[in-house]
Amino acid sequence: MKFDKSELQIFANYCVAAAESMAYTLVRTAHSTFVKETEDFSCALASVDGLTFASPRTFGATWYVGLDYGPVIRSFTDYKPGDVCMTNDPYSGYVATHTPDVVMWKPVFYEGEIICFVSGHIHNTDMGGAVPASLSRTLTEIHQEGIRFPPTRVVDGGVVNETLLSWMMANVRAPDQNIGDLKAQIACLTTGERRVLEIVERFGVEAFKAGIGQLLDYSESQARAVARTIPDGKYFFADYVDEDAVGGKPMRIALTLTVDDGLLGFDFSGSDPQLTSSMNVPTGNHPRHALLLVALNYVLYSLNPDILLNAGMLRIATCEMPLGSVLNPVPPAAVGMRTLTCVVVQAAVFGAFAQALPERMPACPASSVCLLNVKTTDTAGRTIMASLGPVMGGAGGASAGDGSDASGANMAFLRNTPVEINEAEVPIRILEYGLVGDSGGAGQYRGGLAIAMEFKVFAPNTLITARNRDRTLFGSWGIKGGMAGRTSVFKRNPGTAREQVLGNTDLVACEPGDVIRLEGNGGGGYGAPTLRAAEAVERDVRRGHVSAQQARELYGVVIANGALDVQATAALRAGMGTERKLDDGFFDYGPNRRAHEAVWTRERYAVLCEYLESVSIGWRFFLKHQMFERLAARGEVATGVEIVHAVFAELVAEFPALGAGEKRAA
Repeated sequence: MKFDKSELQIFANYCVAAAESMAYTLVRTAHSTFVKETEDFSCALASVDGLTFASPRTFGATWYVGLDYGPVIRSFTDYKPGDVCMTNDPYSGYVATHTPDVVMWKPVFYEGEIICFVSGHIHNTDMGGAVPASLSRTLTEIHQEGIRFPPTRVVDGGVVNETLLSWMMANVRAPDQNIGDLKAQIACLTTGERRVLEIVERFGVEAFKAGIGQLLDYSESQARAVARTIPDGKYFFADYVDEDAVGGKPMRIALTLTVDDGLLGFDFSGSDPQLTSSMNVPTGNHPRHALLLVALNYVLYSLNPDILLNAGMLRIATCEMPLGSVLNPVPPAAVGMRTLTCVVVQAAVFGAFAQALPERMPACPASSVCLLNVKTTDTAGRTIMASLGPVMGGAGGASAGDGSDASGANMAFLRNTPVEINEAEVPIRILEYGLVGDSGGAGQYRGGLAIAMEFKVFAPNTLITARNRDRTLFGSWGIKGGMAGRTSVFKRNPGTAREQVLGNTDLVACEPGDVIRLEGNGGGGYGAPTLRAAEAVERDVRRGHVSAQQARELYGVVIANGALDVQATAALRAGMGTERKLDDGFFDYGPNRRAHEAVWTRERYAVLCEYLESVSIGWRFFLKHQMFERLAARGEVATGVEIVHAVFAELVAEFPALGAGEKRAA
């Protein structure tokens, strides 16, 4: 049966509604704040071969609309009605991409035939391992990140596998919370199965099966039509994680985007080698892995909000990521903090598309989100393990207007947890929760402001896990004359004699009375700040979004006695002009990235990458660190690549095992 376009849209709406029902069941029955408030979960309808063809639009994570469940679905060949399967092993099919993400899938039978699967994941607040919440950049191998389950049946023909559940409960820090979330997840799949069968009864089974393929095909055709509006060519962009390990070096994600008549190539060659920390992204060399193409989902949807969100839209893309790189690691590499790297991958994709479509794409969003978790005890001595929710930044400014404040932009699917909920469920006191003035990148259209959260703890041996700490060094870039957003701030006991700047630390031990303050980073600005309407700057100052000092120094706007001084502003702006020196003629990266790239130029990094690729995977992280440290010790900022060759020669003399790389990069 072939649907016409209107019928296909109706069918798509039914499928999305089924996924929405799954999500609603999950939100209403989950136990953890991280699921029922933050909504770090996904729900999906997947084809028999595992391609997502429908997902919720108003609930949960937006990262997984193109997820391919095929590798884990094919782990079994003997499905029965009532089966529910699960895995959280990042290296089993590369679908669950860190251990807290428990992925489940359930076959939907109709008259003895599997017609699709209902599936999804939830992020468990803790899955055991070396640290509370299971995730930290301090971890160096997957075995430290909690208990792992290869694909297995958690429900076998309608009977729950109690032995498997007992293994999980024995290894996690808040077992009642985990078991509650797991049962909610099973209920969610049962809801999905029921809704699918209702759709089949309405449309007929043959139409349902045919409609799945047509949804995927139509989304592909929509995506290709959007991509054909992008000028053909090659667009290079790189972005950075502040540190590739605790106290480490900047970690680069490099992308060459190729646009060719509606087809898109994402070549991540030139990205850093896999790390001996937990920020690796396990992709299994999948050419369309969902985690690498999240930003493409956002770009396509921004350019055509009517596009069907499913795996079909990713068919126009192909990814290349060298084996042994941070985007294609080999076991036993730790992967728990892969979200941090994924967000920077998104920033790199946005940077490439911004060059291709400068009038249609915004400046960089905050591209960072810190998820605060607390392990503490209440007055009765009971252990409390909870997430306080995300602390994010703002969206990037664009030709259409300012970036939205505190939205998280590409991380906006992570909902904030109300202060009242946090204080009711966790023995802490929230002292401040609001916007950070002066954090948005200045521009004709300002970058969005960041969030600040400050709270006090009351119990000894409280441990704060600040997952995904980043953007303390490298801010979110501005475009077309707009300025980079302000970087993030993380402190203990701010404004006191005991103040401690925590930087990108993600594990903080606290004692009673300690105060933790976290400020996100701002979005980048769009267009020269002196082109911004003076009245808009005045309004920002009144609201506390921009200080009077920043209004004068960056925007050329004079605020005197709380009001706009029109004449003084005109005189000041006349002397400032609108032209600013831009990085690469288009971006404003901020001072820290400019300083870093004055040493590690694109040419030098290319030579470094050749050396890294020429040695075994186990040597690459060590080699990169040695190259960085020795080049820094020389203090050279020259543009030539000879110094890189010279430093490598020193290392070969000291470590002969590196010698195989000499000829290749010479």
